[in-house]
Amino acid sequence: MDFQLIIYLGGGLVAGIAVGILLRKRLVEGHEANINAQGKLIIETAISQAEQIKKESLLKAKEAAYKQKQNAEEEIRKEKLELKEELQRLGQKKEQLKQEWTTLDTRRSDQEKHSEYLKTQEKELLEKNKEAELLIGKQRFELEKLSGLSQDEAKKMLMESLESEARMDAAKRLARIENEMKMEADRKGKNILALAISRYAGDYVADKTVSMVPLPNDEMKGRIIGREGRNIRAIEAATGIDIIIDDTPEAVILSGFNPVRREVARLALLQLITDGRIHPARIEEVVEKVTKELEVVMREAGEQATFDVGCHGVHVELINLLGRLKYRTSYGQNVLQHSLEVAFLCGIMAAELGIDVKMAKRAGLLHDIGKAVDHEVEGSHAVIGRDLAKKYGEPEAVVYAIGAHHEDQPPQSVLDILVQSADALSGARPGARKEMLQSYVKRLEDLEAIADAFEGVDKSYAIQAGRDLRIIVDSQKVKDGEATLLSQDIAKAIEEKLTYPGQIRVTVIRETRAVQYAR
Repeated sequence: MDFQLIIYLGGGLVAGIAVGILLRKRLVEGHEANINAQGKLIIETAISQAEQIKKESLLKAKEAAYKQKQNAEEEIRKEKLELKEELQRLGQKKEQLKQEWTTLDTRRSDQEKHSEYLKTQEKELLEKNKEAELLIGKQRFELEKLSGLSQDEAKKMLMESLESEARMDAAKRLARIENEMKMEADRKGKNILALAISRYAGDYVADKTVSMVPLPNDEMKGRIIGREGRNIRAIEAATGIDIIIDDTPEAVILSGFNPVRREVARLALLQLITDGRIHPARIEEVVEKVTKELEVVMREAGEQATFDVGCHGVHVELINLLGRLKYRTSYGQNVLQHSLEVAFLCGIMAAELGIDVKMAKRAGLLHDIGKAVDHEVEGSHAVIGRDLAKKYGEPEAVVYAIGAHHEDQPPQSVLDILVQSADALSGARPGARKEMLQSYVKRLEDLEAIADAFEGVDKSYAIQAGRDLRIIVDSQKVKDGEATLLSQDIAKAIEEKLTYPGQIRVTVIRETRAVQYAR
């Protein structure tokens, strides 16, 4: 049973396996058939889509080709129109050129005819000129024969006459124009100057730097000299100032170009005399102390000057230099006081003329700043001051005005002229400056000598302290019109040959006197 069962089960298993294999085979075959059918369907669909795409592409290509053809035909049509228009324009241009060529031919023919005519006229003119020259020669010969003058002599007389007439006419016109301008300028200038002077009330007498030290007695001279001259040598070495001890009673003279050092020596010597202890160590101590005190005084003087004028932002070095001007004099006039006067006068005149008052005051205050170091630096104090102002950052207008206030460079603006005028006004007022009698008399003599050197001058007089030169001329040698030219020539000669403060007025006087006696 068991064996049969096994056989039966084995046969059933084999049959099952066989059936499974058959079923699997049929399934595979069915799946393959399904796959083949799907593949065939996909291929057919792809072929159909490709055909459709092909048709659409052909259609689009045909449409594009059609559009390109239309565009090309349109462009060809436009080009044909343009060529047609260009041909028409060329035809018109050709006709115009033909007409112009015809016109040019006509003109050339006319010009040839005109040229022939001009040649004929030229020949006739040459012949007439020859005839005219012959006639002029005959007339000239007759004129020379009648007048007794040659052609060159007559021409010279005519040129001299014309030159004299032109010179007289120019002098008359110049005199008329100058009179008109002077009347207007004098009126405005006098108003401005009068107002400036009336508004600025400066002292008439300025302080002079002291160069003499009084002594309590003559015995003090010996103490100042010291044993074997050691004290006086110590003072001179410490201050750089020469001490002159002579027969002057109860006085010692200080000599030196540097005014600040001279002031240091004066103050130190006064302190030593008051203290009574005079020896080299004490001298060095007192000089050092006085130097520091004087630096403070000078700085305060410079600050006070800028404060009085209203100048702000001035460099500290320029303030110190301003303070040094307190001990500097020019023709006996204190330079710091003079600078303040110039600043105030510049400000007043600038206000009247409507220009920057602060800038004018600044230029006036600093115009003589070069005098603080002119004994140490070579050159004109105006040029030195200009360089200092430029170095310490002053405005360009102020720098140029400082350099131009003594004509070291030509004035370019109203500010430059204002500083020049205020400087001359401050130096020329009564009592401002002192001058040695010898140099004063010599300047007057030189003025008169310059005027006397000109032809036609009869007498000359320097009056008003040499600020006015009156010249009397010979009425037979100098005409009215020539008087103006003579005054200008004399003024130029004075400017070239003399050095003087302010300005000098030159007045030429011409008069004719007729005298008869009744008997």
